[in-house]
Amino acid sequence: MDISVVIPLYNEEESLPELVEWIEHVMNENKFSFEIILVDDGSIDNSWNVIETLASSKNFIRGINFRRNYGKSAALYCGFNLAKGEVVITMDADLQDSPDEIPELYEMIKIDGYDLVSGWKKKRYDSKLAKNIPSKFFNGITRFISGIKLHDFNCGLKAYRSKVIKSIEVYGEMHRYIPVLAKQAGFKKIGEKVVQHRVRKYGTTKFGMSRFINGFLDLMTITFITKFGKKPMHFFGIVGTLMFLFGGGITIWLIARKLYCISNGILFRDVTSQPMFYIAMLTIIIGVQLFLAGFLGELISRNSNERNKYFIDKEI
Repeated sequence: MDISVVIPLYNEEESLPELVEWIEHVMNENKFSFEIILVDDGSIDNSWNVIETLASSKNFIRGINFRRNYGKSAALYCGFNLAKGEVVITMDADLQDSPDEIPELYEMIKIDGYDLVSGWKKKRYDSKLAKNIPSKFFNGITRFISGIKLHDFNCGLKAYRSKVIKSIEVYGEMHRYIPVLAKQAGFKKIGEKVVQHRVRKYGTTKFGMSRFINGFLDLMTITFITKFGKKPMHFFGIVGTLMFLFGGGITIWLIARKLYCISNGILFRDVTSQPMFYIAMLTIIIGVQLFLAGFLGELISRNSNERNKYFIDKEI
């Protein structure tokens, strides 16, 4: 099969028939073999009934229905598990992503050799204050931390080589960072394509400002886990040792200074009556705790079932 189109959705009953018809037209026009996987993320409207109706008349539609709303990452994870196409396309169900972009995205994967191609909605029709400005700030931080030169990490329209989605695990709110997950799994050829952003035709947006705060925290989590998940002592041990040495150095300096003052008949406050002494003690205690946290993390990591979980690209 050429293409699997994975579409997570929540309360999109009005847009689904039009979206499916549009995708079908594009696929048939380009003679692609394809499937559409619609993942209903616990909709409270009539979305699932619409999916059942569409699936009964079109054999290329597969549907998943969640009991409740789990989030976009969970929907993508389940959709990726079902996908059988050599190229997997993800897009939103609100008709703001254009299926006309699919052929070029497919060519960039199959012909140009990209592992992942992310859409870039260069011209947006969202509220400038509510989405555009925060989005640019968020993408700038993600570019800086991840080193991946994409302008729109959160764009729902993306294309993947099948091997990519089978090698990563999307959970929590990590759907924003699939390019980061892919890079850290060893897929380095990540491209970008300017795509059309359409005005929302039905319904209202499902995302608020909280996604930017949660997104930043998730980026910190994924960066830490990827770099230090299998070697926590490299982080906690180094930081703990530095804090221990810093606190110990201050303590030694205070004691040495007191001895010097005593030997030279200079008045000097007791070491324990100085604020610096308690700061030194605090840094020593924190340092020891961080070192022990790293040690315990190493014990857990070395006994984990996933300690040797690696992905083989080719084998002879």
